[in-house]
Amino acid sequence: MSTRHSYAPAQGHRLRHDPLAAILGPRPIGWISTLSETGVANLAPYSFFNVFNYRPPIVAFSSVGHKDTVRHAQRSGQFVCNLATRALAEAVNHSSIEAPPGTSEFTLCGLTPRASTLVQAPAVAESPVNLECEVLQVQRLHDRQGRPLDTWMVLGEVVMVHIDPPLLCGPDGTYDTAAAAPILRGGGPADYFEVTAAARFEMRRPAPQPQSGAT
Repeated sequence: MSTRHSYAPAQGHRLRHDPLAAILGPRPIGWISTLSETGVANLAPYSFFNVFNYRPPIVAFSSVGHKDTVRHAQRSGQFVCNLATRALAEAVNHSSIEAPPGTSEFTLCGLTPRASTLVQAPAVAESPVNLECEVLQVQRLHDRQGRPLDTWMVLGEVVMVHIDPPLLCGPDGTYDTAAAAPILRGGGPADYFEVTAAARFEMRRPAPQPQSGAT
């Protein structure tokens, strides 16, 4: 049996790239749009992102650094999560640029801001799915010694969902994940993955076992 590569993260992984992001991946991308105090539309991708509750639906993204997105979300109490797809991959990547203050990533990326229904932050019109969110809390993360980190988690309740009709299939309108072709972040400096129909498989939950002594 070969010896495993083991390491304590605090002492370094001794590899070219941190493997943890690749191990815990690929990860969905939160493409977050916000509105500045002066009315400038901001847009940035976050790969520390996911959904954490059904009812009400709660999503969260985490930002390394107290960046514009976090500041705008804190101030306004709102943000929009736009689905990052293969067709929009270059725009998603370009929106991660550190733009000068007062510059909109919508303009830099050639994207169209679309007015939301319940929040002030605009959505990406080119994205097939938009989730309008109200901020629930903004939490600064700490390590196990209680020391504050320069990382901030924003949790939001989804208050309005917009889905392009072609993604709702069949008589019951089931959402087709593969048809949307979402992209996900892997590890390394530039690894991404695309969800395709060929990668799909079904697996049902096991039926509950009868309790002992039940008739």
